[in-house]
Amino acid sequence: MALGVFAPPGEPARVGARRGEEVLDLAAAASAGPLRSLLAAPALNPLMWAGPEAWAAARAIDDAPAYPLRAVDLYLPFAVADYVDFYSSLHHATNAGRIFRPDGEALPPNWRHLPVGYHGRAGTIVPSGTPVVRPQGQLGPGEFGPTRRLDIELELGFVIGRPSPRGEPVPLERALDHVFGVVLLNDWSARDIQAWETRPLGPFLGKSFATSISHWVVPLGDLPRTRREPQDPPPLPYLQEEPWAFDIALEVALNGTVVSRTNADQLYWSVAQQVAHLTANGASLRTGDLLGSGTISGPERHQRGSLLELSWNGEDPIALDDGSTRTYLEDGDEVVLRGAGLGEVRGRVSAR
Repeated sequence: MALGVFAPPGEPARVGARRGEEVLDLAAAASAGPLRSLLAAPALNPLMWAGPEAWAAARAIDDAPAYPLRAVDLYLPFAVADYVDFYSSLHHATNAGRIFRPDGEALPPNWRHLPVGYHGRAGTIVPSGTPVVRPQGQLGPGEFGPTRRLDIELELGFVIGRPSPRGEPVPLERALDHVFGVVLLNDWSARDIQAWETRPLGPFLGKSFATSISHWVVPLGDLPRTRREPQDPPPLPYLQEEPWAFDIALEVALNGTVVSRTNADQLYWSVAQQVAHLTANGASLRTGDLLGSGTISGPERHQRGSLLELSWNGEDPIALDDGSTRTYLEDGDEVVLRGAGLGEVRGRVSAR
């Protein structure tokens, strides 16, 4: 049962559960007391902080007033505390390396040893359906203007429920205890701004203008898993586990044309490893932290999770069903990411 935040017309926002094309009003059905207070909040954060017993109690409510999904307003499901985006798909990292470093090694030398990531902007996380204004910035020496290479990235987002104390690393075997659930995530990217500014540091303005997430947070236990091949070389002890990944079919549609189909099993580093690495230096987790998986791409062209890869940085245009082609996004384009069991996240590009 996926959880989110909704409101019937003219009523305050509160926690609801998605059931098909209906929304269950959990706050109205909960017994008076702490659980009802948690569910009456306009964000999932109080419930997430309360821990697994409260999560299970909320999900156990099945006799609740129901509203048609089309008749309610949906909101950002939780207040984002911090946002970290990882780089955990082997094929995406390899493709990006081949594009940007054609004469060098595709993978950075540290990539197979640790989950690479960067810190993003929590304040620009937006819910599905929010328009994305074309960003502007420096495009090169002496040039400032709107990006000409607006891109998307197909990702999962992992939502932290229970916090951890500062100074105490979270061990791998307890990492998933802190994860409340999963959303779909679109890490919008301005590739020309990003290329100019990442010399030598990581993404900054090329990534910080918008990140879209789905309205519903799906508990980890509701999503299927699969075994992965062993990691090579074996990671250090604090990252060692039996290799696994989520088995979730994913797709990207651009203006109604499906341009990519892949699977979350293409993630090399698991969310447990990401949490263990993020906290290895004593950094704390906070309720509402969002951890992006990084772009999810498979080995074939139709399995690539970004336009950067699908068009090979503009060299190989993508054909759409209406007869047009794209290398990067144009004003008015709508992108929809879909995931089996996760719903969708959509966004339309608007001109500045």
